[in-house]
Amino acid sequence: MEAQDVPGGLRSRVLLPRRLGLAPHGCCWALPTAVLCLYGFFANLRPSEPFLTPYLLGPDKNLTETQVFNEIYPVWTYSYLVLLFPVFLATDYLRYKPVILLQGLSLIVTWFMLLYAKGLLAIQFLEFFYGVVTATEIAYYSYIYSIVDLALYQKVTSYCRSAALVGYTVGSVSGQVLVSVAGWSLFSLNVVSLTSVSVAFAMAWFLPMPHKSLFFHHLSSTQVSKETKVVECKNGAVVRDDPALKRVPGWEDVESKVPLNVEEHPAEQQGEPEALLCGSRHSSNKWKGQKMDIIKVIKELWKDFLQCYSSQPLLCWSVWWALSTCGYFQVINYTQGLWELVQPSRSSEIYNGGVEAVSTLLGAVAVFVVGHIKTSWATWGEIALALFSLFIAASVYVMDTVRNIWVCYASYVIFRIIYMLLITIATFQIATNLSVERYALVFGINTFIALVLQTLLTFIVVDSKGLGLDIFTQFMIYAGYFAVISAVFLISGTCNIIRNYRRQEEETDEAVASIA
Repeated sequence: MEAQDVPGGLRSRVLLPRRLGLAPHGCCWALPTAVLCLYGFFANLRPSEPFLTPYLLGPDKNLTETQVFNEIYPVWTYSYLVLLFPVFLATDYLRYKPVILLQGLSLIVTWFMLLYAKGLLAIQFLEFFYGVVTATEIAYYSYIYSIVDLALYQKVTSYCRSAALVGYTVGSVSGQVLVSVAGWSLFSLNVVSLTSVSVAFAMAWFLPMPHKSLFFHHLSSTQVSKETKVVECKNGAVVRDDPALKRVPGWEDVESKVPLNVEEHPAEQQGEPEALLCGSRHSSNKWKGQKMDIIKVIKELWKDFLQCYSSQPLLCWSVWWALSTCGYFQVINYTQGLWELVQPSRSSEIYNGGVEAVSTLLGAVAVFVVGHIKTSWATWGEIALALFSLFIAASVYVMDTVRNIWVCYASYVIFRIIYMLLITIATFQIATNLSVERYALVFGINTFIALVLQTLLTFIVVDSKGLGLDIFTQFMIYAGYFAVISAVFLISGTCNIIRNYRRQEEETDEAVASIA
């Protein structure tokens, strides 16, 4: 069928995506998705990572426990916090790919320094570069949304996250096998990790450069409206509310996307009559300067922030997210140190890689299962958070007090499974209670608050400039921290149930009175 034979309404649906620079549904998405998945796989295939603490304490670096735990590891927390928001804006301004390349380059620098850097200051710089790696992860998880059609978001998200998970699992398993079976040194594992991240960096160059982004390089609702009018004027009609617009990325949101809340303006306020749009090219000059300045971006983010957190249920789940993620980061960061003190790698064989792989896979299974559990989370959610937070506290306490490596391993696996299960519940509960679709904005703010809390906790408890406590005392504090979280949500959940029960009684009494 020729273009001129297409009816007006259908024609707008055919031409609009092309005029906006978007690929038609299902077209040209496979290649960038495959390249990004390969990047994610190799970037996370790091067999040496589960053995980082033994490597730093071993003969290769010959650092002391105080240096590693109290002076080196805190640098990652501080750098991650400082870099998170600037990288968030830079990712959008630079349109993703340069930031992915920066992540790949930072991975190479990190593992190159792990191999050849010596001394406390050099390893602290290494931790800074690893902070760059974690802060730039947002580019990996949001890049694909600027390339593919909205209908493919769920599919490509699962592909990208699965690739990263598989890469991490394969890296952990291969590291354990190479150490336990082949007898490789930890230095050799870092060589393999450097090779893998170098391959990832090479793969990143093959990613296509996006033409748009969410904040600085995007089409506002007004511009899309004008574009629709121009298309339809050729057919003698003007479509104001075209359903095709809903398929344009940026109009609807998904995880890792934070489109701005751009207001619609009627045609008479735009100062351009529809007739002028149909007959003149003067309006094209109005489309220049699509990049939003940073002040406007921040104002729009603030407005969305106030709107999102006006929901009390969302605020409750977000509070748990921030508090628990803070504790989770601390336990994850220093678990290897605890294992090293319980069973030193110099005198016995360790199984850090196998434990990381098992906990990741079982956590993924738990996440899958919780997606099929049907319950009233609005009523019982806080009680569930309190109960499982208590289990987390108990697992951390057992990990700290029972000085047996296998008990520590088992407690760690339980800890990760419960956290991954709860954070999944929190994720879809937050999405359910959002008044506007700003998932990544809320997730990003929650993570930022968690990092702020973690920074305070690190500075007070871990850093040598603070209390500089030993690793066992730290874990006792972390266990108490999760116990406090459990108590807070137990009280809040109980009050919520009582309020709901009283409300139902009042509604029942009113219904009976109205019938009488």
